[in-house]
Amino acid sequence: MLWTQLLTMENEGVPMAETLPRPPFDPELEAVLAVLAEALPPAITPEMIPVLRQGLPGAIPIDELLAEAGVERVDHVIPGYGAADIEVSVLRRIGSTGVGPGVFHTHGGGMIIGDRFTGIGQILPWIVEHGAVAVTVEYRLAPEFPDPYPIEDCYAGLVWTAENAHELGIDPERLIIAGASAGGGLAAGTALLARDRQGPALAGQVLIYPMLDDRDETVSTAQVNGVGVWDRTSNITGWSALLGDRRGTADVSIYAAPARATDLSGLPPAFIDCGSVEVFRDEDVAYATALWHAGTQAELHVWPGGFHGFDQMAPQSAIGQAMVAARDAWVARLLSQ
Repeated sequence: MLWTQLLTMENEGVPMAETLPRPPFDPELEAVLAVLAEALPPAITPEMIPVLRQGLPGAIPIDELLAEAGVERVDHVIPGYGAADIEVSVLRRIGSTGVGPGVFHTHGGGMIIGDRFTGIGQILPWIVEHGAVAVTVEYRLAPEFPDPYPIEDCYAGLVWTAENAHELGIDPERLIIAGASAGGGLAAGTALLARDRQGPALAGQVLIYPMLDDRDETVSTAQVNGVGVWDRTSNITGWSALLGDRRGTADVSIYAAPARATDLSGLPPAFIDCGSVEVFRDEDVAYATALWHAGTQAELHVWPGGFHGFDQMAPQSAIGQAMVAARDAWVARLLSQ
């Protein structure tokens, strides 16, 4: 029923702008896309948001997923932006004691969907293999809660994590931030806020195909139009929900759209990855380049033929496994320091 509704909405969707020639998809991933296309339209429009919030059919319940990984969960209510209550969940290896590294997680979903457990499988290996304690935040979603609610909720969660590091079993000198897609953009924005407010020190930032730029001006956004996963229309939908009429204007902060930052000095080392056939490719490459120009360490991977989120949607593909391995290796090196 969910996908029938989405496909109906897609067939009634807005006309697409002219596209540019694009790099080819990886052959293995193209086969996966053909299957996905039968159920999941590439373009998300505003009227689809309530349907998408119903969740994916057949998704594994979070408690079952955590139990299979040997991870336990404790929920807390903390003050978010404007002193309103938000939730965070603390995840640790079952039976874990002592102090280990910390991971503050900001989930994906285009600023409009998802919850604090969206994409959590990407960080579970860091908990299991490195004894990390993760805190994942339930920031409030647009359009009901537009900017600055999401970024300020994330920053409030980071501050709470740092202030309670000892009780949580986190070594404050090994606290990193991580997020995918919209969560990657929020992770980058939160790192900027922490720098500018002299907030919690971060040892690193893991920006997984991050959503960084609201301006819809790159070549990659024009190339990925009506194809793949999270195309140009979807991106405009997400940014418009977050920013409203401010999208694309000068009235957008660097914390909401980190690609707008002109000074990336004083930030923690970054890991950035993306596919070569996704909207975020050019802004992610530009952000890594700007970090290098500012004298900040960054590792960048652009996976040839990859669509947005292919590591999660095609985890058994050769390129998906390579993407995860490179990311996990960087985290392992960082957390072992």
